[in-house]
Amino acid sequence: MSRTILSDAFFEGLQSSLGDVTEAETLPPACYTDEEFFEFEKDALFNREWLCVGREDWVKNPGDYFTATHIGEPLIISRTRDGELKAMSAVCQHRAMLVAEGRGNTKAFVCPYHHWTYGLDGRLVGAPAMSKTCSFDRNDIGLPEIKTEIWEGFIFVNFDEDAPALAPRLKTVSEALANYDLPNAEGAIPDEPQTYPWNWKVMMENNNDGYHATRLHKGPLHDFIPSELATFPEMPEGSAGYLRFNGTLHPDAAFNPLQKAVLPVFPKLTTEERHRAMFANIPPTLSLVITSDMIIYLILHAESAGHHSMTIGWLVAPGAMSEPLFQERLDMNMRTAMEITEQDLHVDRLVQIGLKSRFAVRGRYSWQERAQSDLNHWLVLRYQQEWQRRKAAS
Repeated sequence: MSRTILSDAFFEGLQSSLGDVTEAETLPPACYTDEEFFEFEKDALFNREWLCVGREDWVKNPGDYFTATHIGEPLIISRTRDGELKAMSAVCQHRAMLVAEGRGNTKAFVCPYHHWTYGLDGRLVGAPAMSKTCSFDRNDIGLPEIKTEIWEGFIFVNFDEDAPALAPRLKTVSEALANYDLPNAEGAIPDEPQTYPWNWKVMMENNNDGYHATRLHKGPLHDFIPSELATFPEMPEGSAGYLRFNGTLHPDAAFNPLQKAVLPVFPKLTTEERHRAMFANIPPTLSLVITSDMIIYLILHAESAGHHSMTIGWLVAPGAMSEPLFQERLDMNMRTAMEITEQDLHVDRLVQIGLKSRFAVRGRYSWQERAQSDLNHWLVLRYQQEWQRRKAAS
């Protein structure tokens, strides 16, 4: 009989991660390494929470579509002829072949295997040589639809039809983002996601970790945003996200060799906003890194306890992409961003190795790691709720 970590004692022990950052412990290493726990997370988080799949402007026109995968579920997001946004399974209802890959524009989704054909809304509109099949009615068949919501221009899906709406639980985050006008921000469609050999939480923690910035990234590309200038807004109970503000040593600071904005600044920003960077996490899938002239977003796709993939994209102010020398200036920003990211990726890989060690323990936090404590609070409440659901059902 295989050993299980899932027990009353385990989940009661998570209580020590719920305290104030000055008192809280980190999560047990098994939360990052154990495959049984990852399967538990699927029910506790990924089958219940809102998962980001992309941006609404990736499917601007009728027939536009792209595909995404969360917890092994292949999905299609499409724009119908009537302009409606649809999210649905990519799995053909005949023999489970995927009816679409990648992205593009199409009039219908034709399964390559046997040419069952689905409309942009997922309805089955064609199935060759099925006239002799008893009780077959194509009107009864279609690609399963998944619940969707648009928040700040990002598309989210939820496998739980009864899930509460996302936007009301992100009101505080939306207020902080208001002057960046994210629904109208511009950006190119990013490259396909890349896979990384560490747990998704290691990445999400790093994305909003103010403590390491002055240490790991010490040098001219990052010193304008010191860790000691981090502040952490209080989030309302039940919030679906959390924030870190980080003051900068000069206004309109940016991640490039000049340490200043080289692209048009978001025009509605206040003086206070131009003197800080902002980091927002919408767990379990979306992180935002925000400066005066650019937003980098990261969409995480959990795959196993030890692997996830990530999509990296960027947004700029409306009209910025039409400015002279835009591509050269964007490239300057992105080269620096990726240089910093490579430092993070190296650390994340080594953290995952360390978490598997017999000597890995539950650590303590610096005040500059308040965002990690906020993430743990969000996680532990959902872990404990799922454990209670399982006990009640047994």
